[in-house]
Amino acid sequence: QSQLVESGGDLVQPGGSLRLSCAAFGFTLDNYAIGWFRQAPGKEREGVSCISKDGIPIYADSVKGRFTISRDNAKNTASLQMNSLKSEDTGVYYCAAERREDGICFRAWWRYDRWGQGTQVTVFS
Repeated sequence: QSQLVESGGDLVQPGGSLRLSCAAFGFTLDNYAIGWFRQAPGKEREGVSCISKDGIPIYADSVKGRFTISRDNAKNTASLQMNSLKSEDTGVYYCAAERREDGICFRAWWRYDRWGQGTQVTVFS
């Protein structure tokens, strides 16, 4: 059974850092674009960042300079390093995968057909 499993969510104070991880089981991420998405209560799901199969990242303006997405195809994992966290970063974070043979990715959640269960990130003061 193929699945994505996120981990690393936690409670953190503003200005703190977290590293989210996403592990794939039952399939390999080599030919997949990977996206990180978040959803806060009462808000739409937002594409935070994505990374193409060739390792080219794209970021939402709200996280540029603070978040870094990466992937390790050998380990079949992806990560999202989050620094200088703000209260507005609070939400459930999901990783997702879209099979793409080209070297691009999109932050549009509807393109992705494999999803993890989510991990909660809460930034509080």
